[in-house]
Amino acid sequence: MSRAFVKEPDDGGPPDALPERPVSDHPNYVTPAGMRQLREQAADLQERRMELLERGDDPLAEEELRHVDRDLRYLSLRLESAIPVDPAAQPRDEVAFGAAVTVAQAGADDRTFVIVGEDEADLAGGKVSYVSPLAEALLGAAVGERVTWRRPAGDVELLVVAIDYPGDSPS
Repeated sequence: MSRAFVKEPDDGGPPDALPERPVSDHPNYVTPAGMRQLREQAADLQERRMELLERGDDPLAEEELRHVDRDLRYLSLRLESAIPVDPAAQPRDEVAFGAAVTVAQAGADDRTFVIVGEDEADLAGGKVSYVSPLAEALLGAAVGERVTWRRPAGDVELLVVAIDYPGDSPS
């Protein structure tokens, strides 16, 4: 068979090497809950890694181990670069990292979003990354202030109704 159509690895590694998980260039700010979440994920993966190593030459275990090891490398980098932010130290009169912000939008129910670190973001849970367009629109705003959330689907005007900092102590 001709080698002309065989994909060679770009980095000189094995042909079936997993690509590393991308690491953001933004500062890795984390809430206390976000720090706990990272630590718990790393501990869970370390436990799973030990279970997989016990299975020896099992090809399925070896494949999963590659994924676990990659995710552990990612979490290790994120934990090393974490910048914990104490919600108690944030300004109470404006939106900052860690704030739970309630906003009103014409024709819709009020919604509350918590501004968190990138790894902690979960839109379904109402947690948005501090580098998201929504958080960028809200950061620095005060209660009663109108902000424009710039979205690909069209700009939305939001009114900041309330700002709270959930009682969560640093870990």
